[in-house]
Amino acid sequence: MTQDIFGQTVTLAPGPALSSWNATQMAFLAHGAATPTHLADTLNAAPDFVLGHAVKAMFYLLLGRRELIAPASAALTQARAALTVQTVTPRERRYVEALSLWMQGHPVRAAEVFAALLRACPGDALAVKLDHALRFVLGDSAGMRRAVEGAMPAYGEDHPARGYMMGCHAFTLEETGDYAAAQAAGRAALQIAPDDAWGLHAVAHVHDMTADAKGGIDWLAGREAAWAHCNNFRYHVWWHKALMHLDLGQIGTVLELYDTEIRREKTDDYRDISNATSLLSRLELEGVDVGHRWEELAEISASRTEDGCLIFADLHYLLALIGDHRDAAIRDLMGRLHRDAQNARTDIQKAMANPGLSAAAGLEAFGEGQYAQAFLALARARKSMQQAGGSHAQRDVFERLTIDAGIRAGFLEEAEGILADRIAHRGGCVDGYARARQTLIAEGRDAARGGARVPAE
Repeated sequence: MTQDIFGQTVTLAPGPALSSWNATQMAFLAHGAATPTHLADTLNAAPDFVLGHAVKAMFYLLLGRRELIAPASAALTQARAALTVQTVTPRERRYVEALSLWMQGHPVRAAEVFAALLRACPGDALAVKLDHALRFVLGDSAGMRRAVEGAMPAYGEDHPARGYMMGCHAFTLEETGDYAAAQAAGRAALQIAPDDAWGLHAVAHVHDMTADAKGGIDWLAGREAAWAHCNNFRYHVWWHKALMHLDLGQIGTVLELYDTEIRREKTDDYRDISNATSLLSRLELEGVDVGHRWEELAEISASRTEDGCLIFADLHYLLALIGDHRDAAIRDLMGRLHRDAQNARTDIQKAMANPGLSAAAGLEAFGEGQYAQAFLALARARKSMQQAGGSHAQRDVFERLTIDAGIRAGFLEEAEGILADRIAHRGGCVDGYARARQTLIAEGRDAARGGARVPAE
């Protein structure tokens, strides 16, 4: 046994395996595209490395794809087998325990194991980042912040992960509404770790939530190196930039970014699909003709109707199918959602039931032009929408669809209330979307007072 780059004891001897493991951890913190290569090198050099197999399985699970459950299960089996041939640390055993719970469909309990692990080993940056990622999927922003802040005292100026932990802290501050502190922490993170794409993106979130699109564009300009090395997370940063241009009404730039960056590679990763579908949905709400861009997204999404790994993914697949009018695939996906909700044994299936079913029904009704029905379903889902996972910025597409459905259905007072709540959660800042909807609501009221009928559908 020896110590890794973060001072944590691992069952590896000094040499190539340890070097590759350290590289794996640092790349993971930076969302580096080289992460799986470093992990493969680690396991090639140390095939009985329990922690390496456990982390490999977790990486698979975070990808949210049904076909990756089998290789994740195989990696868990290898981790358990390796436990029988060597003595490992209690910390390494806890990773396997967390993984086992996660594989059984209990990621909430897995997060509790990570919390216990971090109380014992707060300087374990790998555990912080995995806990961070898991709680993000669960929509547990308060838990994300609690975990990072509990660990932060262990990250002194000499800790190799200090910058990345500050980036994680920045994101949790933003997601819990502390925008000024989030911006300060994110900017400081980049000073220490210039390749910390997560910290950079946390600051972009602040600009989004405070209606400062121009400031956000200025923040990202010239910092492309901070996310150029990333895995598909780089597409997400470009998505943030596109949102800023959309807020400024620069539609041509938005479409150019969509074609040249956000969908540069036609991947089927659910995170890339969510970037694309939510952006196209926002554009269409602004009356933009997005052309044939829905087609390739719908083709991919039609093959994912049976996934059921994450409700966040399913809702974005549904957006794609609705956008391209894939009625048969929509029926398939809705049917599977109902089956999962009826079972509702795992944490994910519970999210399928609530808010998943109401949200999906609302999206389907919106696509059919049944705006009153869409508003009622989406408003019902809104109460627990955070449980779908993702960030405030990502879930905002559902907020916009809810408000627009209300306006189109003539539920002006209700739509105005949700819009006001959206503004309040953004520190009272009014972005381009909110200003435009305030105008629409006012025009609707004027029309009603003038005797004109506000259409219900």
